[in-house]
Amino acid sequence: MVLYTITNECRWTQVLLPRRRATGPCIADVGLSHGSAAELQGAASIGLNEVVLVIQSQRNSYHARRGHQRKAEILQQAAGMGQGDPLVLLLHELSMYEGDWSILPALPRLLASHGQSASWFVFVEEGTRVTLPALLRALHRHPAQEEWFLGKPLHDSEASIIHHYAFAEDPISFSYPDPAAGWALSVSLLRRLADRVQLERLKSDFTIDLKHEIALFIWEEGNGPRLTAVREFCVDERDGCATSFTSYLANCGDPVPKTDVFVAVKTCQKFHLDRVPVVKATWEKDADFLEFYSDVTDASIPTVSLGVANTERGHCGKTFAILRRFLAGAVPKTDWLLIVDDDTLISLARLRRLLRCYDPKEAVSLGERYGYGLLRNGYSYTTGGGGMVLSSAAVSRLLSSGCSCYSDDAPDDMVIGRCLTSLGVPITHSPLFHQARPDDYTETLISSQQAVSFHKHWNMDPVAVYKHWLQDSYERDEL
Repeated sequence: MVLYTITNECRWTQVLLPRRRATGPCIADVGLSHGSAAELQGAASIGLNEVVLVIQSQRNSYHARRGHQRKAEILQQAAGMGQGDPLVLLLHELSMYEGDWSILPALPRLLASHGQSASWFVFVEEGTRVTLPALLRALHRHPAQEEWFLGKPLHDSEASIIHHYAFAEDPISFSYPDPAAGWALSVSLLRRLADRVQLERLKSDFTIDLKHEIALFIWEEGNGPRLTAVREFCVDERDGCATSFTSYLANCGDPVPKTDVFVAVKTCQKFHLDRVPVVKATWEKDADFLEFYSDVTDASIPTVSLGVANTERGHCGKTFAILRRFLAGAVPKTDWLLIVDDDTLISLARLRRLLRCYDPKEAVSLGERYGYGLLRNGYSYTTGGGGMVLSSAAVSRLLSSGCSCYSDDAPDDMVIGRCLTSLGVPITHSPLFHQARPDDYTETLISSQQAVSFHKHWNMDPVAVYKHWLQDSYERDEL
């Protein structure tokens, strides 16, 4: 029996407990007290060479560079410690399969390649800084021969549509990791997860919110471990932290000019009187080039009719008509095309800052990334409601490939994603785009972002939401 410090969302307390995995509804960090050097020396020690760090990098050139820079920083830090090197992997380089971003397809490969030598697999974002000594201290406290799932917990304050209303009666009871702080799997747990991936079929074909779905898969309806909160997994930079996070909105220089972005807003006659006025009252003023595309011509807005009848779902025919119009030169020639719904709320100022990081000469598809059938060689796509950003090069490749809708009411975002995947064009993810409303996400997470977009107007005041979440302070007096 040794002295442990148990950290949970409610309190800190010290108790005498045998070394074991934390269980039960209150997520706990069972760790050695910092106050006892003798206990620290008695802890099972691991070396840097037993740690595999997986940087959740992306194939786009900007993100690949960031991943390589993070890897170099970690290895340089390890060299200064003189204790050997951790294995640092870039997720987008594990295989040619684009779906590795959803983690589960990559687990069998990680196990086969490194399961014999590694004790821990730690997953971090491109923007996550790692302090290796603190990381080793955190991992030392959790024996790798047991099943451990470690991280900084997030939880829903109310049932969320993006989580399929899981744990609706008590949303706080289930936690999932903050990806910016990183999260870790013991090799014992990874081994069992890799076996399950190969043998089981997921309950849903869609990957929508990776961090939540990973936690659900690991939890296995109570048969697997819950997330264990570890104080060293941090977002803010503090003493003793193993991780900290920079920003999802990097400073890549001055924002791209307004004249480099053409905005296409999809609408229809029945929403001309309620949704369109919200666009005009909030973010339309920030666009130099913008057109509303509808099923009818309305000079008061004005709208452009594309000759495509309105559909209740999908809108693929309308979106491809927009793509053809953009490429044909019927609108001002720009580097970037943004396609949004009439109930999308977006900060064009932040979007233009974000776009400075990307090369418009590349085929770029940017937004919130979802996946379909990713355990079965499926494809990724950019969600339409959060906003689809395409470089002119991507539009050109898409249309020249002969890709088209199988029906006008096919899901436009999924059809475009499937086509781009077949062309080898990566779907580039930014968590700053949101397919749902602010209330559908944990406030802890979105409060730390500089969000680019949200979607839907129901059960909220969209102008107030725009002003609170998307408008920078110097702009707010204008509304």
